[in-house]
Amino acid sequence: MKNKADILIVGGGVIGSSIAFNLLNDGFTGKVMVFEKDRIYEFSSTPRSAGGFRQLYTTDINVQLSRFSLQVYKEFSKTMAIDGEEVEIDFKQRGYLFLATEKMLHRFEKHLALQHRNGVNSQLLEKQELLTIIPELNVEDLAGGLYCSESGYLDPYSVMQGYVKYSKKLGAEYVYEEVESLLTEQGQIKGVRLVNGDEYYAPIVVNCAGAWAAMLSEKANLPLPVVPLPRQIFQFDVEVPLEKYLPLTMDPTGVYFRHEGEKFIAGYAEEIEPKIDFSWRRSNFVENIWPILAHRIGNFEQVKVERGWAGLYDFNTKDHNAILGEYPSMKGYYVAFGFSGHGMQQAPAVGKCLSELIRTGKYKTLDLTPLRVERFAENQLVIEDAIY
Repeated sequence: MKNKADILIVGGGVIGSSIAFNLLNDGFTGKVMVFEKDRIYEFSSTPRSAGGFRQLYTTDINVQLSRFSLQVYKEFSKTMAIDGEEVEIDFKQRGYLFLATEKMLHRFEKHLALQHRNGVNSQLLEKQELLTIIPELNVEDLAGGLYCSESGYLDPYSVMQGYVKYSKKLGAEYVYEEVESLLTEQGQIKGVRLVNGDEYYAPIVVNCAGAWAAMLSEKANLPLPVVPLPRQIFQFDVEVPLEKYLPLTMDPTGVYFRHEGEKFIAGYAEEIEPKIDFSWRRSNFVENIWPILAHRIGNFEQVKVERGWAGLYDFNTKDHNAILGEYPSMKGYYVAFGFSGHGMQQAPAVGKCLSELIRTGKYKTLDLTPLRVERFAENQLVIEDAIY
């Protein structure tokens, strides 16, 4: 039957496609269908992300997710090659740097111990040591920084396409139509209904619809505390180039910046009402980001903004972390959203672990039960202290 499958995945971005790839790569022999409403991924959150990849987290579970994903990304271009053609994801291990004031440094010392316990090679740098990484940095108002040389940034769109293409090679079927609602019956998922009225049936549905996921779940009376939150990113150039390529650098104010090719991108977590909005405003850069950049690096006093864009976080309002696993009151309904900006970084590990949970009923590679749906009702929140 054309409209029948073993697993339906809603959302064909990096999370949904990683799950599809891992299921089939791990030996699942059933039919997997992926529904993606945006055929060219124009408004998908994955290609609109800043592409940062870090291990400087403050909870064991997030560090473990990143550690696993790092190993995958290091080999991604080769392992995801099709017919000998490698996937270029532009993975630059130029480091991740959190700049710190005196007040922040004590907290970073605690973070360092947790990171080291999980195998992350992070280090606390003194004020003058920061200049070995960014010679032009203004360190007057800084006390030091937390640095991880293994981290860095990559091209999110290429990673996503790598997963999409390999999933199709392994037999996943992509349907480029929008899912309107979930089909349920007496506590069991039955399938999905599309906006065009077509229905598809499977005993397992995985909701990876990102910023739209909670709205879809809510329609079936399966609520989760996730909202769409716009985040603007700006690309700019400078007159005087920097001496070295930048790590992804986080200023104490929350403004981040990094190289993008020979140019730069920057953004920050602005206070904004949840909504679906893809507009960007040059004034936002001029008023809120540029003064901080110019203060931090003299070369940024003269900049030319070339373009900007906005993408959506699937923002978990309770503890800012991913929500993963089977929904307790709906058999066969799995969720993987609420990443709050960390989906790109965690996609390889989440795909692998969700594949295990769906196929075998339990996690093997990493125990992701702390990120279960039930944690909200049980008041077992996973509080991450380094959310940007």
